Amino acid sequence: MLVEPAGARNVGSVARLCANFGIGELRLVAPRCDPLGAEARQMAVHGAAHLEQAVIYPDLASALADCSRVVAATGRLEGPPLPLRSPGEALAWLLGQRDRSQPSQDPDGGTALVFGREDRGLSNHELLQAGCLLHIPTPAVYPSLNLSHAVAVVLHHLWTLRQGEAGWQEITPQTLVSTKPLAPRGAIEAALSDAEALLLEVGFLLPHTAHARMAKLRALLQRAQLTDNDLALLRGMVCQLRWASRRGDQTGQGP
Repeated sequence: MLVEPAGARNVGSVARLCANFGIGELRLVAPRCDPLGAEARQMAVHGAAHLEQAVIYPDLASALADCSRVVAATGRLEGPPLPLRSPGEALAWLLGQRDRSQPSQDPDGGTALVFGREDRGLSNHELLQAGCLLHIPTPAVYPSLNLSHAVAVVLHHLWTLRQGEAGWQEITPQTLVSTKPLAPRGAIEAALSDAEALLLEVGFLLPHTAHARMAKLRALLQRAQLTDNDLALLRGMVCQLRWASRRGDQTGQGP
């Protein structure tokens, strides 16, 4: 998944990489170039089908709505909203694998790899829509990678993990690799939206600080790796608290 790609040649190169490594679908979020133009097609070569079938979304939230496990790639080392993982760690989590003995498969609904803009990557808000952040270590002299090159590195890591041939040396007993089925992003975003509305209603959040405080809550919930049951509990709490708050207002006993 590419967020606001500006270079048609990069989009074409990524389509070719999808064909190289057997990626089923390419999603584009608000592309800033023509993904079907001559430059993109020139680079796609035998990945032209992925280019032509790429699904375009208006924003990242809608692109991820049906995905349960999301890994976002970032080159930022300062102030990431979630811990940075190596490619091997992040991709093992994406596949829901703990060791070689587990089958390589998408464990619980859709999975997604997200790459940001060529010039500035992904924002904190976008990174917080992922359950895991992937960082490709490079020498400090020039750490920034071209978008399509970064995608190539990550997809090669993913392919080797699926083949069980390499990459497991990065997975240690201390590495958190959750294998439990996770809730889809669309349901989590809906729950967070309900929670934000309630917290604004009762005065816990203020309009001018709500975004920053909700970012902290989002990071907390991402680290918890919510299942459907966890999410049902959270939504039940929000509904009950809203009912109690409004009942209190009606009886004159509100906060």
